[in-house]
Amino acid sequence: MISLTELTLNTTAIVQDVQTEGDNIALTQRLAALGIRPQCQVCVLRKAGFGGPLHVRVGATTEVALRRHEAVQILVMPIAESRRE
Repeated sequence: MISLTELTLNTTAIVQDVQTEGDNIALTQRLAALGIRPQCQVCVLRKAGFGGPLHVRVGATTEVALRRHEAVQILVMPIAESRRE
């Protein structure tokens, strides 16, 4: 497993866990409201420079921007290249 910040651009992955610092319930709930919860598909579309946010596709149609300090708490498992759509 790797963090969402380590995922290569345009690689689809499955969220395995969201490990918020200090059990931050508000952040966990916010991410869940955006569709980021275990077993969902995500794909990093863009990474801003200088530690800026990540542009992430959640599922098939939702796109969100996440701060890096939030994205680093999302653990994902990349889907094998042969299984990508």
